[in-house]
Amino acid sequence: MEFGFTTAAYVVAAVLFILSIGGLSGQESAKRAVWYGIVGMALAVAATLVGPGSGFWLLSLLLIAGGGAIGYQLATKVQMTQMPELVAAMHSLVGLAAVFVGIIAHFEISRIGGLMASAPTSLTATGMESWLHAKELGDFAALIAHKTAVEINILRVELFLGVFIGAVTFTGSVIAYGKLAGRLDSVAKKLPGGHLLNASAAVISVLALIWYFNTGGFFPLFIMILAALFIGYHLIMGIGGADMPVVVSMLNSYSGWAAAAIGFSLGNDLLIVVGALVGSSGAILSYIMCKAMNRSFVSVILGGFGGASGPQMEVEGEQIAIEAEGVAAALNEADSVIIIPGYGMAVAQAQQGVAELVRKLRAKGKNVRFAIHPVAGRLPGHMNVLLAEAKVPYDIVMEMDEINEDFPKTDVAIVIGSNDIVNPAAQDDPNSPIAGMPVLECWKAKQVFVSKRGQGTGYSGIENPLFFKENTRMFYGDAKASLDKLLPMID
Repeated sequence: MEFGFTTAAYVVAAVLFILSIGGLSGQESAKRAVWYGIVGMALAVAATLVGPGSGFWLLSLLLIAGGGAIGYQLATKVQMTQMPELVAAMHSLVGLAAVFVGIIAHFEISRIGGLMASAPTSLTATGMESWLHAKELGDFAALIAHKTAVEINILRVELFLGVFIGAVTFTGSVIAYGKLAGRLDSVAKKLPGGHLLNASAAVISVLALIWYFNTGGFFPLFIMILAALFIGYHLIMGIGGADMPVVVSMLNSYSGWAAAAIGFSLGNDLLIVVGALVGSSGAILSYIMCKAMNRSFVSVILGGFGGASGPQMEVEGEQIAIEAEGVAAALNEADSVIIIPGYGMAVAQAQQGVAELVRKLRAKGKNVRFAIHPVAGRLPGHMNVLLAEAKVPYDIVMEMDEINEDFPKTDVAIVIGSNDIVNPAAQDDPNSPIAGMPVLECWKAKQVFVSKRGQGTGYSGIENPLFFKENTRMFYGDAKASLDKLLPMID
């Protein structure tokens, strides 16, 4: 059955989704872009209920209400520091949904195949149409019933790919959530056999596809699901904490392609468009992130294949602590200040204190700016969102490429909860896990103050020679508490 209103609504929703993604490129247009997405999704759901889902209103409304209630609870309780793991968890649900939809579609194809086989052989095309109509098939079943044998085989391949990508996304996202939330060790771990195991699982999946294509049975589909679940688990377990920002955007891409593949299976144009938008934007973002970290995109998605090896350089010297009075004296005398925020700022919820420090320093006529690394925090744009929340002027928030050359002319650089993105080992140690990664060269400033809770190596477990340099002083303590001590001393 054709649904004219649904088709038209899907077109409008698709346009709104495109405008939403486009608007997220700038802080000024981001709020409007979010509303585009909300309206587009509401329109898509309403059009589906009026069209293909018209026979399941009660169930659909109950599920929407339940999902909405859970979403509201998460949105009001989840802290900004938990956003990366929340995103990973949402990706896992998309992957799991793709697996379930694919399995149901498989059984529906089998059911319609059996029904068609039982139809009287004497029926004409018109008679077959009437016979099928009398069976009161659902919309998807009716769609399958009118496909040729070749089209059914194509549908099986689409279904298979959707389930495969969805299964990889599901377990991969669960492991990413565990690492980001600190429930699993962030260190890269592989089973004995490493990449050979991943390759074997991929070969098994290809053989299962051939088997499924020729027989249409559930068993090869089940074998593939097990192999794909393993691939997702083992791939992400083999990626260390330093690469987790790339993993988040990569899994975002996977979830989009899973949705697009299932959209082809269901014949849902909007799902295809939205899946392609999410998949392509996630892939582009992953590439940008890899470039920012000087990582090979293929290396990361294969679980760290070809990473650096060999002993890392030993760090000499000691970390010298400083109290709030010393930091305040340096800031009061400085003319130029660059602040580098990181995940530690988010954990301490210190963005408001940082914003107040900036207001005080700028009121004294000092040149204060922020330096943002593309992978600061554990989610792309994480620091930008926190600073915008604290109402920091957007024009003083600079990207790494815009500000890196200014450090030698800067009096004071303040690092708040960052480690890898200000680590000189990326340039000096070829055996470092982050070797070659572009970093903020804050050590070139006249003075560097590092706000840090303790002497640990941070989430990725990589030692930072910056903390031992002669012009660096460690401002130990919780970032928010440290700023509360510092602010009254800025006169």
